[in-house]
Order: sequence, then C-alpha cells, then structure tokens
Amino acid sequence: MLTAHTIKVLQSLDKKKFRQKYNLFLVEGNKIICELPDSKFKIKEIFSTDPQKLDRTDVPITHISENELKKISFLQNPKDSVAVCYINPEEKLEDKNFQLVLDGIQDPGNLGTIIRLADWFGIEQIICSEDTVDFYNPKVIMASMGSFTRVNMVYTNLVEYLSQTENVNIGTDMNGENIYDFERPEKINLILGNEGNGMRPETEKLLQKSIMIPRFGKSQSTESLNVSMAAGIILGQLFRV
Repeated sequence: MLTAHTIKVLQSLDKKKFRQKYNLFLVEGNKIICELPDSKFKIKEIFSTDPQKLDRTDVPITHISENELKKISFLQNPKDSVAVCYINPEEKLEDKNFQLVLDGIQDPGNLGTIIRLADWFGIEQIICSEDTVDFYNPKVIMASMGSFTRVNMVYTNLVEYLSQTENVNIGTDMNGENIYDFERPEKINLILGNEGNGMRPETEKLLQKSIMIPRFGKSQSTESLNVSMAAGIILGQLFRV
C-alpha cells in the first residue's frame, strides 16, 4: 500500500523542479523497465500491479493496486509498473562523427521521437540548448520507448559549443541544398530548430552548410514538416549506403 506522502512525491515528478529536488524520474511500463538493467540508470524502487512479471530480486518491488497505479502514473491508460530511477550526472562525451543538435525543441513528444531516431541510426549523443525540453520529462521518456537508455544527452550553451566544435554545422533552410543531392561530410552536427520559430539567428550564423527537403506535392497548404518527421527524412537520406 502506498502512503499519501509517497503518492505526492511521485506525482510531483512531472515537474522539472521536483525531479531536481528529489534527483528522481519515472519510467513506466514493464517493456521499458526491463531495459534499465543494461543501462547506466539505477532503479531506486518499482511499484507494480504484477511484480512476478518483472522477475527482479535486485531492487525493492512494491505490489500496488490498479487504483494506486492510476494515482502515480502520468499515462491516460497506465501500464503495469512504474520504476523510480535516479537522475544521472550529465556527462559530455567527446564529439562523435555524427551528432544531433537541438535548438529550443519544446514538445516532449518531439524530443522523445528524436531520441528514438538517434538510437535507430546509431547516433550516440545529442547536444541540446539549455531551453530544450527536459530529457527526464515523463512524456519524453515514454516517447523515446527505451531509447533514452542508449543516447547521451547534453545541455549546453549552443553558441559556445557550435563555435568550438570541429564538426561541420549543418541546418535546414528552404533555400538550402537539396538533401537528395547533398554529400555528407565526415563529421557532422545536424541542427534542428524550434517547432515554431526554427533556429535562433545566433545559431544560424554558425551554420557552414544548409540543406532542405524538397516538396514533391503540388499543394502549397502544408507550410512545413513536424521537426521529428523532418529529422527522420534527413537521417534516412544521410545514412544511405
């Protein structure tokens, strides 16, 4: 049985300030929870409606009711278990040959999908502006579908970083080079801008190359692509054999 205090603490973890206060975040669903032992993330405890399905003896597991699960879950249709995990200290790895750089991405679903794309294409590190949505946001974790365990996230001052990196800074622009004719440099930072405003002017000034996805449809009704959708198209083309 969960105490009122525990429920209150877990419910508060949907906000960044409380995640930082307690140094904790939530991971929901047995499928994703089962990926945690092979990752750098340490589990504090698990609350489950069916603990036997998890088959874990190394961490405390509390058997809870469906009603209690609904109280601590951030999902409309809660899954079977919720794991409470410790937030890891941020660690910047050395620059990789291919990195994603996010300038002010605000939608948790977009960030989660981009992390999942990075994992799919073997991109080990994503560099984020300081105002990009928090990596530990429950919606980001859920949208990444476990990929958050395999992609390193770094939050930093983008102007400083992009000024110093040895990778070629590449961004999207309607007047840029056609992605289907573009020759990928050996070392690349692919920069994706804010959903509504695109890249900041100070970020755009540090671009060395620009690319664009050509429109094949005749209708001009669609002004732009969702940022995570655009990322998928660009990555698929840049990683072609």
